[in-house]
Amino acid sequence: MSERQKQILSAIIEQYAEVASPVGSQLLAKVFGVSSATIRAEMAELERLGFINQPHTSAGRVPTDKGYRFYVNHLNEEKELAPSLGAGRAMSARVASGGLPERTIRNAVDTLVELTHNLGLATIGNQLYMSGLSNLFGQPEFVGGQQVQQVAQLLDNLEPWLREAAPNEPLSVYIGQENPIGRSAGVSLIISRFRSPYSDRSYIGVLGPTRQAYRDVMTLVSHTGKALEEVLYE
Repeated sequence: MSERQKQILSAIIEQYAEVASPVGSQLLAKVFGVSSATIRAEMAELERLGFINQPHTSAGRVPTDKGYRFYVNHLNEEKELAPSLGAGRAMSARVASGGLPERTIRNAVDTLVELTHNLGLATIGNQLYMSGLSNLFGQPEFVGGQQVQQVAQLLDNLEPWLREAAPNEPLSVYIGQENPIGRSAGVSLIISRFRSPYSDRSYIGVLGPTRQAYRDVMTLVSHTGKALEEVLYE
């Protein structure tokens, strides 16, 4: 993939996350300062490679799971990213004022819900605490209700799966079909592992549509896991 194709793919992913509608060549032509024909040729190649596709008869393109994975891997290769100043401060303040460990973790989850507009979740002992279900099902992807059953199946089985699989990366991202359960639900799970009084492998994160502002959400979830460790073990 050429450098320009990488930039176009990133632009499609970031624009689609913002507007929730397919991204067309005219908009990208303005962004990159080239002709629409040039963008269309690049998009055709990205589509041939499986990174984007054309839903229905729309002239625009949307990312595929493969496209999101390429983008997320590229983000992981960058130097450590920091959350936006406001989001980072808000999370740190809420975590610092938590009191008991359970309340601290719940505060962190509730803050993730407020800042990302996704469903927030965390393992507390042998239970999974969740908040923001209405946020998840309020997203345009789930208005029709066809994927709701798949999402519910994923949520029902998430806690035992986390306990059994115990993802060992500080930050793990499961995109669409990569999810162990509910693979057709069209969601992404972004979780941070952290040490807590309950377990050396506690998890906190969010579940939302694959259409995500991955850079912002990943950095915030990672920051949250680190902030919790600092507070719980200070």
